[in-house]
Amino acid sequence: MLSSAARHNTHRTDVVVVGAGLAGLSAARQLVDAGVSVTVLEAAPYVGGRMCTDEIDGFRLDRAPQLFPTPCSELRRTPGLGGLALRPLSAGVLLHIGGRNQRFGDARSTRGALNAARALASAARAPLGGALDQARATAFLNRLAATPVDRLLARPELAVSEALHARGVPARTVDGFLRPLLSALLSDPDMSTSSRVAELALRGFVRGRLCLPAGGASAVTELLTAALPPGTVRTGVRAVAASTTSVETAEHGQFACRAVLVATGARAAAELLPGLRLPDFHPVTVLHHTADEPPLGEPALLLDADRRGPVSHTAVVSEADPSRTPPGRVLITSTVLGVDASEPLTALDKAARTQLGELYGASADGWQLLAAHHDTEAVPAMRAPHDLRRPVRVLSGLYVCGDHRETSTARGALASGRRAARAALRDFGLHPAEEPSPLAAAA
Repeated sequence: MLSSAARHNTHRTDVVVVGAGLAGLSAARQLVDAGVSVTVLEAAPYVGGRMCTDEIDGFRLDRAPQLFPTPCSELRRTPGLGGLALRPLSAGVLLHIGGRNQRFGDARSTRGALNAARALASAARAPLGGALDQARATAFLNRLAATPVDRLLARPELAVSEALHARGVPARTVDGFLRPLLSALLSDPDMSTSSRVAELALRGFVRGRLCLPAGGASAVTELLTAALPPGTVRTGVRAVAASTTSVETAEHGQFACRAVLVATGARAAAELLPGLRLPDFHPVTVLHHTADEPPLGEPALLLDADRRGPVSHTAVVSEADPSRTPPGRVLITSTVLGVDASEPLTALDKAARTQLGELYGASADGWQLLAAHHDTEAVPAMRAPHDLRRPVRVLSGLYVCGDHRETSTARGALASGRRAARAALRDFGLHPAEEPSPLAAAA
């Protein structure tokens, strides 16, 4: 119930954007560049949504794991992100399988995009099966890297586990390599994601590198916020109702406007826009440890194919981005997925330390747990059939965007924000120039 003071406190702007995450800030910048006045309302006391970085004792700790594939045209085409610095992880990944680490992709090689695929055929001790199985897996990844995106999207859509079987990828390769890799890329250890989404992610991995935003995930939203006019973003303002002409807030009155763009997470969007479908979610817990010495002398993404503990993947992120730590300190960030992510922290940390000691070949008993962040709705599920371009226009004057409208990735959030802004501009009669489909750069 609004107070009488709030009911009489009315603000006016062209567009109210509800939510200051990647999608909302991306949309706001598109609208401002077109000459439209914008007010962004954020319920939290900070911007960024899931792209948030906490500062604790000089450490910069992401609340959610954020890996950007490069090249990433979505970053290049988003105004305001030209100054974003990315710190690459080692090419390919380290795979812990059969009790030892195997490299897939050579960080020192200059042969280009298909190193990870070629490494399958030459890995020591044939960890993913015999020569025939490895040849089939290598051929699959090579074909995937060379297949145009539109052809991938035209394929029959299945759960990725079913699609890989149908394409003749050996079961040992799926369980030993592709499952842990897709878990890291899509937060889906059950392999229930749409085959189209998963193949786009694999294609991007084989053709490029995985990177971290320098300084933490919040560097992305900080750049987007800084590119907006002062006063555009208002934090600590909670929207409770939205229509085509106004947004009602809990304690800050009414914001009158010509259009409303809801750019929150999926649950909050469904509460503001009744009838919006609420997806299932993948829960995620992120653990941040510090140690006296780096347990691995490179910034490799280390995947556990043996699955002997709760950690899906881990990395010594300070080796890639020293700006995330105080001088001389080490930061190890590990990700827990699925049912394990909901375990009590004390038990989870104990089990994770045992597993991390095996993965890194060095005891983790003396590591300090800096922070842990658990999110039951971290990643919207993308089960088949999954619409990669869900509608962003509810009706004229009311729009919705977020990672739940495209792919559940930073790229998807940015792209959906741009689509929603362009839909609003068209309804205003401004007719923005047409551009290629974002799916052309989805990988």
